Amino acid sequence: MAHGLCQFCNASVPIQRRRAEAVENARTVAAVLATVTTFAISGLDPYRVTVEVDVRPGLPAFRIVGLGDVAVREARERVRAALLNTGFEFPMRRITANLAPASVRKIGPGFDLALAVGVLCASGQVAVEAPAGQAVFGELGLGGDVRPCKGTLAVAEGAKRCGLTRLVLAPARAREAALVDGLEVAPAASLRDVASILGGAPVPAAPPPLDEPEPLPGPDLSDVRGQAAAVLALEIAAAGAHNVLLEGPPGTGKTMLARRVPSILPPLSAVEALEVTRIHSIAGLHRGASLIKERPFRAPHHTISASGLVGGGAHPAPGEATFAHRGVLFLDELAEFSRSALEALRQPLEDGRVGIVRGQRAMLFPTECMLVAAANPCPCGYAGDSRRCRCGPSELARYRRRLSGPLLDRIDLIVAVEAPSAAELAGPPMTASAAVRDRVLAARRRQEDRLGEGGTNARMTARQLRMLARLSEEAHAHLARHYTATQLSARGYQRAIRVARTVADLGGHDDIRGEDMLTALSFRQVGFTEAAIAA
Repeated sequence: MAHGLCQFCNASVPIQRRRAEAVENARTVAAVLATVTTFAISGLDPYRVTVEVDVRPGLPAFRIVGLGDVAVREARERVRAALLNTGFEFPMRRITANLAPASVRKIGPGFDLALAVGVLCASGQVAVEAPAGQAVFGELGLGGDVRPCKGTLAVAEGAKRCGLTRLVLAPARAREAALVDGLEVAPAASLRDVASILGGAPVPAAPPPLDEPEPLPGPDLSDVRGQAAAVLALEIAAAGAHNVLLEGPPGTGKTMLARRVPSILPPLSAVEALEVTRIHSIAGLHRGASLIKERPFRAPHHTISASGLVGGGAHPAPGEATFAHRGVLFLDELAEFSRSALEALRQPLEDGRVGIVRGQRAMLFPTECMLVAAANPCPCGYAGDSRRCRCGPSELARYRRRLSGPLLDRIDLIVAVEAPSAAELAGPPMTASAAVRDRVLAARRRQEDRLGEGGTNARMTARQLRMLARLSEEAHAHLARHYTATQLSARGYQRAIRVARTVADLGGHDDIRGEDMLTALSFRQVGFTEAAIAA
């Protein structure tokens, strides 16, 4: 039998006995399980993630399970370095961390802080019961500093919804989390601060709300000269949240008009502001510390893909239509967008939401935005001007086919934008945004009285149209005659009633009069779009 020297008396003892004693000593070190609550984002919704950390005797290893992506797996190195660089001990034992529910994919570095706290609790450096009733959320630097992550507002809402009392996170996002009432926000600059807070130390006071500076004056309709029909169309569109297409030669002011639409829209309500801020926070577009108060205005380039416009990807993410939720989606040079991207936009425009299914997971993204589009009448832009237009019949036919009839049928107002005259360019403006906005606000109030808070004519259902539209006999006669004489579809028939209802609201009429319907029908089909719908 092999022998060795006893550590106390240098006596020879069997090696097998020493091994048996080592095994017995290892067994006396009990395994410890700690649980920490954090949150992840699925689409636009937060869901609770329980981080379970098990530390037990064995060969040193640190394994993370629970369907995490590369950023989650790399958290092992960040957690190890953060613990050592902040004076904590990293246990040289077998560490297993589980992110439950294990059936949902975890993405991003927001689990770092929960993993580090779990290791501290399971190794006895922080009381195991300390994280109870609290959530932690943040990324860790190698030096132990806590860094902010996207989606803080959604995480705070999820923590409150789950009945948690406190959220520990990076100070840079404390003001954003404090927008959720009824939740204590604990800013922690480092892992050492997090351990102190969990150990019962006084929680640092949350930073006070910032006094947001007054926004600088934006583009105003007072900059526009001429364009009476286009300004009227934009006023109707803003009053009822209708989609509008500006068609005309280049340089006539289509883009200039479109960029002034936000100046005549009503302000966001408190519920809408929270919704918009949550979306932009999850996407990493919100850099401030307060609610977004201005309606979003998104103007993607025409090279954007279908998933970039309406959402999608391997890990489903919202698209530009969702970022424009409750605001304006401006598509300049509409005919230059890919056919697939424009056709993908049809259903979101109709339903106000888009469903994305990836890997047996279905996500819904809101897309209640107002579409403002601009397009030239032909490839060169000068259709109808024989001196300047050189487009042949085949080029015109190909260009018209880029915009499908079903897509154009979902646009409520189509207006021709002509070049203003020299006298109009030298003259005073027709109106200012403030005056138009007052009329829009009055029309929106009439719609809310009729449809409820946040209701708009563009979102009226078929049943609401039958019950609340209230067409006069003259208006009904105009609509029936137009429907019979033109290629107006059944969808276009209903959209004409919605636009006429908005015109009546702007005029203060309880019933849709004949002139209201004529105004609405005058904006239905203009120029090359008639040929596109016919095709």
